[in-house]
Amino acid sequence: GPDVAGQRIIIEGRIFDGAGHVAKDVLVEAWQANAAGRYNHPADTQDKPLDRGFRGWARTGTDFETGIYTIRTIKPGSVVGRKGRKAMAPHVNIWLASRGINIGLATRMYFGDEEAANAHDPVLNIIEQPQRRNTLIAPRSERDGVIVYTCDIHLQGDREKVFFDV
Repeated sequence: GPDVAGQRIIIEGRIFDGAGHVAKDVLVEAWQANAAGRYNHPADTQDKPLDRGFRGWARTGTDFETGIYTIRTIKPGSVVGRKGRKAMAPHVNIWLASRGINIGLATRMYFGDEEAANAHDPVLNIIEQPQRRNTLIAPRSERDGVIVYTCDIHLQGDREKVFFDV
């Protein structure tokens, strides 16, 4: 809504199957913290402001014609890791479901313009190969004055995105 604090952004991308074809029937869910880095959830007890107008959750599908999914949101702040540990870089948690995917796939999207925070993120740093780590980082661009992060997701192959067992 108009009263939500934070920098408005668009996250968009396409999802590719193992043969490199665009999947046009995928459900995409996203969870994220608000601009201050707090989740709108009772389990988040951080001493950060709670933006009651921001749900922190979105669900969309890929377009049947183009295969593009689009999420209009705000850029999240940094959140504290589990048990109050090291801060995590701003990120969005993504979950995919579709025909042919037997269980939902969980991944993340980090922001390409957050190099310093990404370099210290504990989750990114457990991924040993830099090329695999880079599958989680979405480049930033601008279109018609709007900030856009492109988060393409490859389900298999050389550019397969890192998925997490949750």
